[in-house]
Amino acid sequence: MGVALTVGVVGLVILFHAAYLTIRYKGLLKITEDEFSGPPFNVVIELCLGLLLSFWAALTVPGKFLSIHPHSPDNRIVSLPDNLDFMIFNHRRKVSPVEMDVKLRQ
Repeated sequence: MGVALTVGVVGLVILFHAAYLTIRYKGLLKITEDEFSGPPFNVVIELCLGLLLSFWAALTVPGKFLSIHPHSPDNRIVSLPDNLDFMIFNHRRKVSPVEMDVKLRQ
């Protein structure tokens, strides 16, 4: 997990660097009074590399994908505990009015 997390951080740093370069490029175009037709090619390459690294880290950092099939041997039985002492069913219904036909003041 440490390697994947490091790769993800590097991917985010590359994305922020590409954004910074695009902002500087637009500022340079304002000085030279040229039109912005798109980011330079090296910024596009940085964006693609940063996105690939970030996507790879996002898929590997959370862990192993588990099966969602109902008859998979990886599934386990989930049930309520036998001891119901810690289950509390108090809620706001006790303090709300019983009659719901309360008229609004006009």
